[in-house]
Amino acid sequence: MYRNLLFFLSVAGHILRSLCFPAYAPLHGLSDDQLNDILTTLHARAIESPPGPINDTSPKLVNDKDHPWKAPKAGDIRGPCPGLNTLASHGYIPRNGIATPAQLVAGVQEGFNMGYDLALFVTYAGMLVDGNLVTNLLSIGHKTPLTGQDPPKPATAGGLNTHAVLEGDVSMTRGDAFFGDNHNFNETLFQELSIFADRYGGGFYNFTSIAEFRWHRIQESLAANPEFTFTTPRYYTAYADCMFPLLFFVDGRVGNEQLSLEHTRGFFQDGRMPDGFHRSNGSKGIDVIGDGITRLMAAHPIKPGRNQGTGNYVLDTTNDGLTPFCSLYTRFVNETVRSLYPNPTGVLLDSLNANLDFFFEPFKGLNCTQIFPYGK
Repeated sequence: MYRNLLFFLSVAGHILRSLCFPAYAPLHGLSDDQLNDILTTLHARAIESPPGPINDTSPKLVNDKDHPWKAPKAGDIRGPCPGLNTLASHGYIPRNGIATPAQLVAGVQEGFNMGYDLALFVTYAGMLVDGNLVTNLLSIGHKTPLTGQDPPKPATAGGLNTHAVLEGDVSMTRGDAFFGDNHNFNETLFQELSIFADRYGGGFYNFTSIAEFRWHRIQESLAANPEFTFTTPRYYTAYADCMFPLLFFVDGRVGNEQLSLEHTRGFFQDGRMPDGFHRSNGSKGIDVIGDGITRLMAAHPIKPGRNQGTGNYVLDTTNDGLTPFCSLYTRFVNETVRSLYPNPTGVLLDSLNANLDFFFEPFKGLNCTQIFPYGK
């Protein structure tokens, strides 16, 4: 179990490792006074601590009268994550698709019974990269003025649609960014998924069918996408994406990791829980996801790499020799965060330090040393 926990932390960290080399320029020529002038035009919000772990982790009814499904209204935002889209359309997070980190941590726990460690990691990784740290808001989809005026560049506050950050190639029901749309439901891909469910899973989205479909999608991108990238983080999150539906979209009263195609479509296309849906029986965190990822990768092994032209897959031999989860944490903080926010001051500095503290929580007790890039 401990090995799986470390493995998924490397997975989650590999979500971030590609961020260590972001394609942003540094803030040349801006003085501290100029940075402060920009920051004062943002509507700062008070720093908010995340809620704690939920006490009741039973498989309770979650598609209830207080959380009915409602179709997104004009202007509501949805993105590449079916889980977050579903939580928004059922009101577990704001229905407009703009949320605070605390709302996300609470929503994924209440709606799906996601483990607290996994909830913190995913939320604050996304917030530090794609959110607006001054206004404390994150778009679950595209970049929007609803999160407030942008912080100083090179930070982007671009929302979860931002490619090659948390979102990546070979999605199950979203196309590769190279082909133009990486966030909307793709019917052609869903029909392919359905064929694999019929062929290998007895008509269900299950471990056997999704292991084969994951491999199929990799082969498709290898053959057709000249910019296909399957390095960290996407090398690991591509497998995590497959496991989430098995753990969080199957009714908790059954819990057999067998998801009907009807219900699969409901979650992936409409962000809709089935009638009478009960969440997972017990919280599912990093150790459970890590075990599933290990098994999926073993079904069809492939080493990380990227295409340099269609069909020319070049292996990634990067290896810093450090323990995976401590490496991901240290590099994420020292390289990624510091490159996005080289000279933070005032409310931005305060928010960065607070969010970095929240992000470190899942790493406590795992022999990682907390990094304070901007001082304690």
